[in-house]
Amino acid sequence: MFKTELPLLFPDDASIRAISEAMFDPFEYLVLRDKDGLLKRDFKTPLGRVSYHVPCHSRVQKIGQKTREALEWVPGTTVSTVERCSGHDGTWGVKTEFYAASMRIGRPVFRQMADTDPDYLSSDCPIAARAILQGIDEAARDSGRAQRARKAHPLTLMRIAYGLE
Repeated sequence: MFKTELPLLFPDDASIRAISEAMFDPFEYLVLRDKDGLLKRDFKTPLGRVSYHVPCHSRVQKIGQKTREALEWVPGTTVSTVERCSGHDGTWGVKTEFYAASMRIGRPVFRQMADTDPDYLSSDCPIAARAILQGIDEAARDSGRAQRARKAHPLTLMRIAYGLE
């Protein structure tokens, strides 16, 4: 919102423009610091298989897949990316009257995220990640198999990789 929407609402406001130019997605910032040679890549812990969901807000920012790029720096880590709607859409997916439709919409994402037998399920959108984990858990229960992946935000994964968790 600060990067794209406010400048559209207030195109002549210099302070809004300054705020817009100073805002970064966390992983956009990490990739920029890495390109400047200012980021240490002294990772301590491999992450294994990470199934990463690219949320809608990240696609709208048009910055590329910076989160995936940064996670792939971690030795011993494989990142599988799913770039599709999780079906949650803010609070829509938690409303009783829309829950079933939300889960139907998200089913392809749940399947793709679980197919790689990941160690971690991750998304920059915590709400989407929770819906994905719930969908995978429900499918696992229905099939009689256990779901073993842990849900973790990408920033948490970086903390783990750096040995800070």
